[in-house]
Amino acid sequence: MKFGKVEDPSKIDFTLPEDDPRTKEIVSQNKKGLENISVGAAKWNKTDMKGFYPKGTKDELTYYATQFNSIELNGTFYGMPAPQQILTWKDKTPADFKFFPKITSTISHYRRLIDVTDQVTQFATSVLNFEEKLGMAFLQLHDNYQPKDYGRLEKFVKEWPKEVPLAIELRNAEWYNNDEIYNTVCELFEKYGITNIIVDTPGRRDMLHMRLTTPSTFIRYVAAGTEIDYTRLEEWVQRLTLWKKEGLQNIYFFVHQGLEKDSPLLSSYLIKKMNETWKTDLRIPKMATENTGTLF
Repeated sequence: MKFGKVEDPSKIDFTLPEDDPRTKEIVSQNKKGLENISVGAAKWNKTDMKGFYPKGTKDELTYYATQFNSIELNGTFYGMPAPQQILTWKDKTPADFKFFPKITSTISHYRRLIDVTDQVTQFATSVLNFEEKLGMAFLQLHDNYQPKDYGRLEKFVKEWPKEVPLAIELRNAEWYNNDEIYNTVCELFEKYGITNIIVDTPGRRDMLHMRLTTPSTFIRYVAAGTEIDYTRLEEWVQRLTLWKKEGLQNIYFFVHQGLEKDSPLLSSYLIKKMNETWKTDLRIPKMATENTGTLF
């Protein structure tokens, strides 16, 4: 993910901001405790993740799913997924694996939420074939999609099929610069059970709004490509620990890196810290090498 990239990450204050007061109120409504932790990468293809797959790996998704428990499925952004393709992907993964499909660009970027009822129905019908392996679909709006078009977003949210859990990522800075506008959209998300995506990327610190609108958090983490990335992840574990104590129900955390081959390394570090802190036993992804099998 190149969004939010900066030339000199050393000039960025990567400290996580304080929580929005509403976040504690939202997560404390969940009385079930933490039910799911999903950590994954943004893609599984061998070309982008050189060094991750053992020599001779023929089916990338099948192997990927032995290392990770989820995938941020960006491939569905580029074309409407066919039901048979969904079933093929589903059948290649273990019972606890989760898919997080990105809503097709036809809906978000080309039609810009205008007259998309048929396309939404097609998308939702298709991804429901993931059945118990469907984590949450997510909508990423173009960074020039502004609050002046709030009416379209409101209509989209109200008409979204309730059978498919949904998260939304707002990119345009105007959503965050005006408290009245931001409160309005967050209240809309709360009312209709839409998860407000948090993006931790170097050049757009405003997207670290720290306002949850459901008891789930969907975090898209963009690495800076320096050692600070590991410190950033440690701080995230601290914040997630707080939310967990307050009542957080689901953690969905996806690591993006300029060189995707480094994503498993960062994901592994994050999961290790989670396991150490929470006494969980999440599987830790490993980078494969032709000679030794793993890097660690």
